[in-house]
Amino acid sequence: MTYHAELAELGERAVKAERVLGRASTAVKNKALLLAAEKLKSGQDAILAANATDLEKAAANGMSVSMQDRLRLTPARIDGIAEGLLQVAALPDPVGDVLDGGTRPNGLRIVKTRVPLGVIGIIYESRPNVTADAAALCMKSGNACILRGGKEAINSNKAVAEVFREALDEAGLPADCVQLITDTSRETAAEFMKLDRYVDVLIPRGGAGLINAVLSQATVPVIQTGTGNCHVYVDRAADQDMAAKIVVNAKTQRPSVCNAMETLLVHADIADVFLPRICGELLSRGVELRVCGRSAEILTASGFPASGFRAASESDWATEFDDLILAVRVVGSLGDAIDHVAAYTTHHSEAIVTNDYNAAAEFQLSVDAACVYVNASTRFTDGFEFGLGAEIGISNQKLHTRGPMGLRELTTVKYLINGDGQIRE
Repeated sequence: MTYHAELAELGERAVKAERVLGRASTAVKNKALLLAAEKLKSGQDAILAANATDLEKAAANGMSVSMQDRLRLTPARIDGIAEGLLQVAALPDPVGDVLDGGTRPNGLRIVKTRVPLGVIGIIYESRPNVTADAAALCMKSGNACILRGGKEAINSNKAVAEVFREALDEAGLPADCVQLITDTSRETAAEFMKLDRYVDVLIPRGGAGLINAVLSQATVPVIQTGTGNCHVYVDRAADQDMAAKIVVNAKTQRPSVCNAMETLLVHADIADVFLPRICGELLSRGVELRVCGRSAEILTASGFPASGFRAASESDWATEFDDLILAVRVVGSLGDAIDHVAAYTTHHSEAIVTNDYNAAAEFQLSVDAACVYVNASTRFTDGFEFGLGAEIGISNQKLHTRGPMGLRELTTVKYLINGDGQIRE
């Protein structure tokens, strides 16, 4: 295939840079990360100014409030990103780990070791923090990265990517270990997905539309991430005070992210009591409710005005809202809850609230998702919260990795074989 000249150049530079980075010492990689963390903080004003330009354009173009939240950087968020870099620097370097090995009867000495994937391409939407997280994890795991963010965040992404390029250069590593595609057209994105001469793996981060586009167009191998139609099931044996805290947190703490709850399931035995309580709390926080018929009956009988909720459509059960919108359904049993999750899950994060050990065990064993919680918010599905320092995404597929993708998930294996002249008979 003949590639666009600029993309081919990015690819060639990335391959050359990775050959250096893949053999760099842990100390040198950590130096680059520490420098990047310092530069994020010292260059905060310029980054925030670039982000303000993106936000202004986003608002003028009618971007939703929740999506603007994904785009927005603040001093606290930049500090959080910098802290994530420090955590990545403090983590063990997976490159070079010996996973297995031994000597064969013929004397061949075989060692299975961990090595970088190579050049990683990342396509993502309007979240400039992804630029930093991806660059940091790729740097520490010895991978060069080519980043293609959404047009809404282009100024923010340029500012953040430049910080990493400067840090790499000062640490004595090629700046081209981190490259940003500045042409945000769909045509360039489509060609990037086919850059298999240079890119070893492609990771999309964003909504279902982006992920499906990548899956359907890419010739580069893809690790599917992101889409989170997450459920919380409140069992009849739940501590209702605990359940209320978990539900409110899972929906409202940051509704625009992939690990936020999108559907609440409540056991029929407690629905008459729990639903009016939790729906009142959610409404007071601005959540729009889309409810099943039984939920509507309970809320109406409890004095909720009809304007406080609306009937859920079939599509609502399958929707990742990324907003202060929640689908609510009453289920007759644990089995019904598991069946509902099985029908609509995107295999990301699912939760049960219960004090019944057997119900908890059944839910965790039966639900097919990367992360299955008992008595905790789905909002914890995050590389930072899992102790990975940061993440490059949440994989909801089964090959080659699943769940939050940290350093080890950005490596593959190589077999090193040493002999003394053996030949195969």
